Amino acid sequence: MSVLWRSRWWAPLYSLGLGAIVFAAFAIGGNAGEGLFGFAVMAGLGLVFLIGGARSETLAGLGDPGRDEQWAFIDMRATAFSGLVVLLAILGAWLYEIADGRDGSPYGQLAAIGGIAYIVGVVIGRRRS
Repeated sequence: MSVLWRSRWWAPLYSLGLGAIVFAAFAIGGNAGEGLFGFAVMAGLGLVFLIGGARSETLAGLGDPGRDEQWAFIDMRATAFSGLVVLLAILGAWLYEIADGRDGSPYGQLAAIGGIAYIVGVVIGRRRS
């Protein structure tokens, strides 16, 4: 029997699970209608992975099993790029808050977490090489 995360059902089921978590969070916060919309978006994404994975090499690379070294490298570079974009957005928001006379929260804390995570990653990577 194959492991679930190596099956073609992983991305669609993951999307549904995340959609259920989004719905629950909105429902707990008293916005079940918005939660239902969030669930529908995630269910739609799961459907895209389920149907489109067989037709699109990009969707297959994102969510299907059997990814090769090329897809692992593409994934690593995309993850690094998205991390850089998020960190720059956090730093920009922190600077805006500081310039506006506020304390920069929570952006300062998020930037610190990102910086510490980067340093830990460098240390771990250095020890492994």
